[in-house]
Amino acid sequence: MKMTMLGTGNAMVTDCYNTCFMINDENGNFLIDGGGGNTILRQLKNAGYDCTDIDEIFVTHKHIDHILGIIWVIRKICQSGMQRKKENAVSVRAGEKNKSEKELNVYGHEEVIELLKAMLKELLWENQWNYVSKHTHFIVVKDGETRQILGRKVTFFDIHSTKDKQFGFCMELDNGKKFVCCGDEPYNPCVRAYVENSEWLLHEAFCLHAQADIFGPYEKHHSTVKDACETAEALGVRNLLLYHTEDRNLPDRKRLYTEEGSRYFQGKLYVPEDLEVLFI
Repeated sequence: MKMTMLGTGNAMVTDCYNTCFMINDENGNFLIDGGGGNTILRQLKNAGYDCTDIDEIFVTHKHIDHILGIIWVIRKICQSGMQRKKENAVSVRAGEKNKSEKELNVYGHEEVIELLKAMLKELLWENQWNYVSKHTHFIVVKDGETRQILGRKVTFFDIHSTKDKQFGFCMELDNGKKFVCCGDEPYNPCVRAYVENSEWLLHEAFCLHAQADIFGPYEKHHSTVKDACETAEALGVRNLLLYHTEDRNLPDRKRLYTEEGSRYFQGKLYVPEDLEVLFI
C-alpha cells in the first residue's frame, strides 16, 4: 500500500499544509482528513490525484484544519459528477452506453457527519446538494466499529479527547500487522489495545521537546517529539511517523526531529514532508 502525505502541519501553519493523507492500493483511494481549505485540491493535483479518484474518506474530528478541506473535495466530486451526468445524457441520445455515477463513502463519528451534512446543505447550490445527497454516503461510525475499506478491516476508535470528540483508526495490514492513526492528540492509554505492537503508528508531534517553552504544546494538549517517541518505544511500535507539527523549523524539520526522536525510539522514525510518499 502507498501512503501520500498531503499535509504535515498543525492548524496554524502557512509554509506547509494542514495534516491529511491518502492511502491507496489496487482496491482504491482512501483520504484521511482534508486540511483547512481548498489547498487540498492543489495538494491532490501535485500528488497525481484528482478528487474523483477518491473512493473513501474518513474525517477524524470537526476542527477547522481537518474538516473544511473535505467540503472542497466533495464539491469538486459533485461538480465533476454533474458534468459527467450531462455528458451521459448526450451519449445516451447518441445511442452510447450510459456511464455509472461515482459513489463516495464518508466516515466519521456522529458530530462530524452531522456538521458536514449541515455545511454542505447550506453552502452548495440546491442542485449540487441534491446530487451529493444521492451519491455520497455519510456513514456514522461508533467506537470499536469495524468496516471494510480498500478490502481491509478498519476499526474506528474514540481517542477520548479532552477537547472535541475525535476518532482514530486501526487498519489491518498483511500478516495481521496493524497500521494505526491516533488523530492529532497524544496517545491515551485507553486505546492501548489498538496501538500496542503496531507495525505503523501515526502520531502528532507539535514541536521539539527542546522548544516546548517556545511552542507550548501541553497547553494545546499536544506532544513533543520526545513524548511521541517515548510512547512508541514503550508500546513496541516498529515504524513511527510524526506529523501535525509547527512550521518555523520547516527547512530543518526532518533532521532536527529525527535527531531528537532517535534518542528515544529504536524503530524506524519518519518525519515526512508535504507530498512525500511512503510504502506501508
